[in-house]
Amino acid sequence: MQPIQIYDTGSKPNTSLRISLLGELSVRKDAVEIALPASRKARALLGFLVATARPHRRERLCEMLWDLPDDPKAALRWSLSKLRQVVDSPDLKRIVADRERVSFNIEDVEVDIGTIHKRLRQRSDKLPIDALEAMAAQLDNVLLDGLDAAGSDEFRSWLMAEREDAAVARVNVICQLATHPDMPSVSAPKWKRLWNDVDPEGAEAYYTGTPASGAPTTHPAIAVAATTKPVPVEGLRNQRISFCEAPDKTKIAMATVGEGPPLLKAANWLTHLELDWASPIWGKCFSEIARRRTFIRYDERGCGLSDWNVKDLGFNAFVEDLEIVADKLGLERFPLLGISQGAAVCIEFAVRHPERVSGLILIGGYSAGWQHLASQEEQARREAVRNLTAVGWGTDNSAYRHIFSHTFMPDANADDLDWFDEFQRLTTSPHNAARFQDAFGEIDVRHRLSEIRAPTIVLHSKGDQRIPLDQGRALAAGIPDAQFVPLDSRNHVLVDYEPAWNVCMQAINSFLEEYDI
Repeated sequence: MQPIQIYDTGSKPNTSLRISLLGELSVRKDAVEIALPASRKARALLGFLVATARPHRRERLCEMLWDLPDDPKAALRWSLSKLRQVVDSPDLKRIVADRERVSFNIEDVEVDIGTIHKRLRQRSDKLPIDALEAMAAQLDNVLLDGLDAAGSDEFRSWLMAEREDAAVARVNVICQLATHPDMPSVSAPKWKRLWNDVDPEGAEAYYTGTPASGAPTTHPAIAVAATTKPVPVEGLRNQRISFCEAPDKTKIAMATVGEGPPLLKAANWLTHLELDWASPIWGKCFSEIARRRTFIRYDERGCGLSDWNVKDLGFNAFVEDLEIVADKLGLERFPLLGISQGAAVCIEFAVRHPERVSGLILIGGYSAGWQHLASQEEQARREAVRNLTAVGWGTDNSAYRHIFSHTFMPDANADDLDWFDEFQRLTTSPHNAARFQDAFGEIDVRHRLSEIRAPTIVLHSKGDQRIPLDQGRALAAGIPDAQFVPLDSRNHVLVDYEPAWNVCMQAINSFLEEYDI
């Protein structure tokens, strides 16, 4: 098969390494194509690492690509060794791996689809015709062609989403060509016809000047990018993941997305910076927040992309991790978002550093864990669930995790509950899941509530089956001048299709506007 032609898209990094994801995966050094491993899984691994350009846990990579071998970790190590021969050089290691994570150093590497997305995100009206035509030619190829069956259902879902992104980019490029003011008259009909083929509604709306939505007609490329591309997928692509190190050497993964004043979310049960953004649970909430602000999240020690093998899973470590993230990002004064046990972490931080906290948003929070407040019967039930977690969390049988899913979101639909069941398994180990329950039960910041000086809003579901409404009410009553907003829901974690979600988001936005934070 002939190598795919590399087109000039108007951006030429100072690099000798070029990677093509459009069409069959290919790698070139100094314009010479390098032979790739014969293994489809190894090639899929390289494509995934390059396309995502962020660290991934070894466990997740094994589950995505090697669900059948007796030793998937060995298969991953073998593939990495083969890929190093392709992309590494004596003075620069592109495959970056430690005991827990693997990533690809994308610095100064030209990736075809990445270059195209970057230029289109600029949303310029002045992209030259030759650059747009080169992009259109590249986007005619199927992204990572031939690797559809290289991995698990999760890999196929990821690949489908990436191909949908590429398809949106192709529509964007074609409509810019169809409406380009410098397009020669002999070529214009071709691009108008193509635009009508791939996006008939958008083409008709542009030429008639009457969009179906009733909104004013804008440049078609901007309209397509704004209406066709799902916000959570765009957020996942644009979020910037990095790491900081706690005093005990634990690596904490953190992510920022959006622009504007910062809003820092404390970690809570359970998170994964890659998986939760595009989730049916958190995705819309996070994208709504990031529309107006620089939204900052981090994975708690022991879960997600942060280190799992940690000695300390105590409350003080949780608070110190929040401080480490804020310091690493140079945040001086900012509002905090605390969900569930994250509320207590925010409260403790606000008391320790009142000069840094401009406001507190506490959702489904509590000031004292179950070990302090629960009856003997409730404590026995909690301990039984904890013991079941330790032995059953990591199994394929989701019944153990469904105990949590159902109490977190009793009114969520079946698909979302199934997603959350699997999400929990991927975020942490059985041992840590049990340890987290112990740590959350020991929390007690009741003595700190009266010391809060920052404006505070407390939101709590009336029928919360995880944290009773009385605990949310007590939280608000203990904080001077705190606002309290009861939500008409039974869910501890709100889902975006229930009315309470809109009430919650409107209350948060009003609170931030009221205090100008």
